[in-house]
Amino acid sequence: MPVTITSRRQALASAGSRYAPVAALDGVELDASTAVVAKPCEVAAARALSDDQGGESPVMLSFFCAGTPSQKATDSLVRKIGLEPDELTRLKYRGDGWPGFFTATDTAGKTAALSYSESWGSHLGRDLQMRCKLCVDGTGEAADIAVGDFWDTDENGYPLFAEQDGESVAIARTQRGHQLLLQAAESGAVVLEELDLDLVVPVQPLQVKRRRTLAGRLLGRRLAGYQVPKYQDYEIWSQLLVGGLVIWKTAAGTFLRSFKSRVKAGSPDR
Repeated sequence: MPVTITSRRQALASAGSRYAPVAALDGVELDASTAVVAKPCEVAAARALSDDQGGESPVMLSFFCAGTPSQKATDSLVRKIGLEPDELTRLKYRGDGWPGFFTATDTAGKTAALSYSESWGSHLGRDLQMRCKLCVDGTGEAADIAVGDFWDTDENGYPLFAEQDGESVAIARTQRGHQLLLQAAESGAVVLEELDLDLVVPVQPLQVKRRRTLAGRLLGRRLAGYQVPKYQDYEIWSQLLVGGLVIWKTAAGTFLRSFKSRVKAGSPDR
């Protein structure tokens, strides 16, 4: 369920991640007196709808998104740590640290937890909706401000998920977003340092790889008989000419998985 926040207390109580389906725009009024916090795809929809309605749009905030797992993924992960989904009194996908732990508590007071690398990397992140795998925007391009984890990296440039003090990258994508970030810094709400965006590439490798290989996934789905999203102004299909062998390997793999799903009776489209 989407949450309406009107106080600092409610904002703090609602802070955190939810790696499961939620309709963040359900019932939202898109006017200048509000702010919307939602996934990149939802912010893109809100931006388009607001522009169509005319007038000043709400402040739009988003975050780096790797996709939405199914609710079944959460349920199976809860069972994996020895609890039952219907008996939970508390569930946090992240928190109490950075990146924090997947933590669940049941009615008997039993608590179990998994690290972020285990919960997301080995479980939730492997059960994404197919539409998410075909997404062109995982970094909130339509938002006023987009925020993501700014991980430390190892000697090979791969992100490290060891517990430590949290640090985020915040990208002002509009002039309004830029002014809001400066005002937040002036008020002491955040501490800002300038950052070369080229430094974000190695700490968000999934976002980079997905964008560079999207044409292959779209082609593979089409060849398997599925309709795919149409993206304007992104020049996606030019990747087929300049993306190299990885694009065609991606297309072949996507085609095989999609075709098997299509011919398998009763198989969900995943």
